[in-house]
Amino acid sequence: MIKRKESQLNRADHHTLTAFMAEIRKDYPYFIGFPGSVDFDYSELLPFFQYLLNNVGDPYVSPLHANHSKRLEREVVDFFADLFHAPKSDRWGYVTNGGTEGNLYSLYVARELYPEAPVFYSNSAHYSIPKNIGILGMQGIAVASEESGEMDYSSLKKNIIKSGATQVIVVATIGTTMSEAKDNVYIIQHILDDLGFDDASFVHCDAALAGVYTAFAIPHHPFDFADGADAISISGHKFIGCPMPSGVVITRKSYRDKVVRSALYTGTPDSTISGSRNGHTPIMLWYTIKKLGTDGLRKRAINSMELARYLHTELRCIGWPAWKNEAAFTVVIKQPPKEIIHKWQLATYGGVSHVICMPGVTKEQLNSFIQDIKHSQNTIRHKRTNERKTSNESK
Repeated sequence: MIKRKESQLNRADHHTLTAFMAEIRKDYPYFIGFPGSVDFDYSELLPFFQYLLNNVGDPYVSPLHANHSKRLEREVVDFFADLFHAPKSDRWGYVTNGGTEGNLYSLYVARELYPEAPVFYSNSAHYSIPKNIGILGMQGIAVASEESGEMDYSSLKKNIIKSGATQVIVVATIGTTMSEAKDNVYIIQHILDDLGFDDASFVHCDAALAGVYTAFAIPHHPFDFADGADAISISGHKFIGCPMPSGVVITRKSYRDKVVRSALYTGTPDSTISGSRNGHTPIMLWYTIKKLGTDGLRKRAINSMELARYLHTELRCIGWPAWKNEAAFTVVIKQPPKEIIHKWQLATYGGVSHVICMPGVTKEQLNSFIQDIKHSQNTIRHKRTNERKTSNESK
């Protein structure tokens, strides 16, 4: 373990850190509105944080320096390539800074393959999709989504036909931001084939939230390479659990070869979005994969789904509007009073909020949340009763 050194900070700066830690600990038990797992323990890895680890360049080519974790990074990439049925003879990927970078890389590859292609994505897609489309100077076309948040496939087909495009890029979302809806890659590919785009199309899956546990779903939800995906991006700090944003992007090596550049002084090709890359996050992802394995990850997913079902049922029992998609961690609810939104850190948009039962969220937390909702209901009823009473007395 790391040998602790006496603090070099002055008293005021030390107090700043202590106060900041107190704030984090105070708010941590109420972190149920955003998709981040909080049940990790990487204390066994603390000695690695004494060292600079820079995974510069391609994960499959070691740089001229020795301070990197690419051997473990390759194992992480291979694990997810297997999980998503990427072809063994044509696969490649790397550990990213998060889902947004994975989306950017995939769109970058797609643009190099099909430079004239517009990008079609649903209006429920993550905000990074239109942002990355703008960064890359591509044309983006948003299509409608169903009430559940899943892409409206008839809208996709109509918009592709209307565009007159000869090349097409489609982004499928596997776990939308607000409702955790999952687009169906099999249906998307069927539309593309039907319109004659089988050899001039690219389908990227933004699976940041739900990609890992959707791979375990029974029945199978079509979203991986066997279903027609050309690239898949996931987050490492969401379902898997990591104390810093991270992710993994998987695509074909033949696609990677279209964008690789030379960076001679590093001793490794420049095939990723960033040059220098975090060498510690691959160790954390590797650690969790080895510790849990596929069976542990599956159990982790089942537990979160059961908690979501529990919350959904309990909220409906007390009369608070709530709904959820199948096999989801996310429960969408009518927007509660602002004090509850702030206390429980709930993402809120268009009159609805959501609770995400990520690994680390407990039934005790959910029961406390439900009690807050009950209390707000009683407060609202009491206020309405008083208003009616005042109105009657004034007549």
